[in-house]
Amino acid sequence: MRSGTRIQIEIPDWLESEARGCERLETREQRMAFAIRLAQLNIDRETGGPFGAAVFERDEGGLVAAGVNLVLHSGYSFAHAEVVALSLAQRAAGTFDLAAAGPPYELVSSAEPCAMCAGASCWSGIAHLVCGARREDVEAIGFDEGPRSPDWVAQLTARGVPVTRDISREQAAAVLQSYRARGGSIYNARP
Repeated sequence: MRSGTRIQIEIPDWLESEARGCERLETREQRMAFAIRLAQLNIDRETGGPFGAAVFERDEGGLVAAGVNLVLHSGYSFAHAEVVALSLAQRAAGTFDLAAAGPPYELVSSAEPCAMCAGASCWSGIAHLVCGARREDVEAIGFDEGPRSPDWVAQLTARGVPVTRDISREQAAAVLQSYRARGGSIYNARP
């Protein structure tokens, strides 16, 4: 490996235009509707898997960054929607620690985090995590969510990241089922 090598992920062109239309969303339901819309658009535009996420200013509702699952598009196993959204928010804030960057931030994800994204949520500096579909909804279409602790909600909460679950769960799960019905690629399938 040579010095100066970069890892780059190309963000789909449509993501920026979608984000421009949602600069401030007041309620968690509105924010979740946005994340779910991103997940559906990612399927429709064939740019990745059925997951969307966004980082908002928790109290004011200002959109900081939006992300979609880009695993297939990028070829990187870590390019999950949550990691993409958190990375873009950290870039915008100029720091890896969003807790030090200003107002409290909230990560809104169309599905509960996998093992990797739960860790990323914990270390990113967000002040709250909001989830749509549950792990069982994701696994029902064949994805493997990894060895996430059964008490992950309590663990994140104890580390200062309270979790709100089941916001628009039915709508988020419907996007997953839509992906499956279209024959979307199930990478990292359950053993």
